[in-house]
Amino acid sequence: MKPADSIRFILEHKSGDVWSLPPDAFVYEAIKMMSEKQVGALLVMRNNKLVGFISERDYARKVILQGKSSRDTFVSEIMSAPVITVSSAQTIDECMRLMTANRIRHLPVVEHGQVTGIVSIGDLVRWIISSQEETIHQLHSYIAGAYPG
Repeated sequence: MKPADSIRFILEHKSGDVWSLPPDAFVYEAIKMMSEKQVGALLVMRNNKLVGFISERDYARKVILQGKSSRDTFVSEIMSAPVITVSSAQTIDECMRLMTANRIRHLPVVEHGQVTGIVSIGDLVRWIISSQEETIHQLHSYIAGAYPG
């Protein structure tokens, strides 16, 4: 485990569930689905193609703060588009930089035009923490003389 690992490793260790809804759904439906699925964002798909992304942040900034109603506002009106995506071969470090530079918290993973997963900033942070714990354990073992080699 290290920041140079590809995000393919993260996708292999998490649920393959990717939640989406169409752009003509109402924002209320999106917020309800996020709550039910316990996620902070959803993909917006039309005919199996990624056309946008809607997050709790979009809801807070583009519905609540503007005095709109989630029951009368379409997802297409507030979704973020175009969507920044990555391939499963990209590294955890690259994804962290991309998220930081673009101030985003989720990255859809796309292979050959199809969404194969999604990684969140939380997924990347957990991976990095596990990597650091593994390194610390190896260093302790080395110092104690138990390091193989």
